[in-house]
Amino acid sequence: MRRDVFTADHEDFRELVRDVVAKEVVPHYTEWEKAGRLPRSFFERLGSLGLLGMAVPEEYGGGGQPDYRYNVVLQEEAARALVTLGTVRTQLDVVLPYFLAYADREQRARWFPGLAAGRLLSAVAMTEPGTGSDLAGIRTSAVRDGDTYVLNGAKTFITGGLLADLVIVVARTAHDPDDRRAGLTLLVVEDGMPGFSRGRVLDKMGIKAQDTVELAFADVRVPVANRLGEEGRAFAYLGHNLPQERMTVAVGSVAQARAALEATLAHVKEREAFGSTVASFQNTKFELAAVAAEVEAAQAMLDRAVLELVDGRLSGADAAKVKLFCTEAQARAVDRCLQLFGGHGYLLEHPIARLYADARITRIYAGTSEVMKVIIAKSLGL
Repeated sequence: MRRDVFTADHEDFRELVRDVVAKEVVPHYTEWEKAGRLPRSFFERLGSLGLLGMAVPEEYGGGGQPDYRYNVVLQEEAARALVTLGTVRTQLDVVLPYFLAYADREQRARWFPGLAAGRLLSAVAMTEPGTGSDLAGIRTSAVRDGDTYVLNGAKTFITGGLLADLVIVVARTAHDPDDRRAGLTLLVVEDGMPGFSRGRVLDKMGIKAQDTVELAFADVRVPVANRLGEEGRAFAYLGHNLPQERMTVAVGSVAQARAALEATLAHVKEREAFGSTVASFQNTKFELAAVAAEVEAAQAMLDRAVLELVDGRLSGADAAKVKLFCTEAQARAVDRCLQLFGGHGYLLEHPIARLYADARITRIYAGTSEVMKVIIAKSLGL
């Protein structure tokens, strides 16, 4: 169906991204999966093309275009090529918005040029071993001592944490027995600060080219000048960006479901069984027709939400609805598509196997499907 989300500028950007993905990602992607990370040189290449700094103000070397639709295009074109750019997506869609919203003038001058150029990589450290989705339960502490905070604690499941030069750490700076959400602060820990260490690189079942690590902080002295925003306001800051973070997951889910459908259509038209192509069987036709209809429905819902997000009107509850529907639809679509590959679909040499493994995390990170249902239920007055 016709989409009315993008302008001519977005489509020009799409052509650039499609060319970059085809020439500079696809030929190396298997190697990056084995390494468990994207190389720093790739970020610098994206930075030189202006792909990392679209939202960064022009005075700091960016494009001055804080339009989320450019990020959507980047995800869609990666999925079209049957690859994912997890740490790029996290840097642009999840981490950069905190810098854009809360960095002061001195911090902008210090960090923005490097972020736009791909010389500075970033991550955000929220999740702790014992908290999961319960951000109000964060125990990592930061005690003010003159012009520094003394930071202690541990974080886990940190995307991009292995190579990050700047890590936005959510830490507790005060306790309020009547409000668990109060007293959280955002501190930017820089690579090389004494006491900051990286632990295990976690071995995941999917998204293999995206590094995910554990981080530890032992008496790390973080300058007050590295605080983002006001002390004690982090929970509100996190909530402000969560709709976009959840939309980012939904964008990838729909794009990857569509990629699974296209890959399966090509396979069943070529694969023969019992003397005819798999595409000729009624079961194949019905299964793929159902997948196509559900992907179209998810795309329509997503596109409407993208425009709401760009206009600054997307509510947290609506973002939760979109993430819930799109990720669950992705799971059903990829599962049905893999089934039509038969035994070949279980082999990692076929992209459908990677799409299947990558899809499982989308119903967990950025808030589980169960958390999305809680948010939606509250919006219904339940």
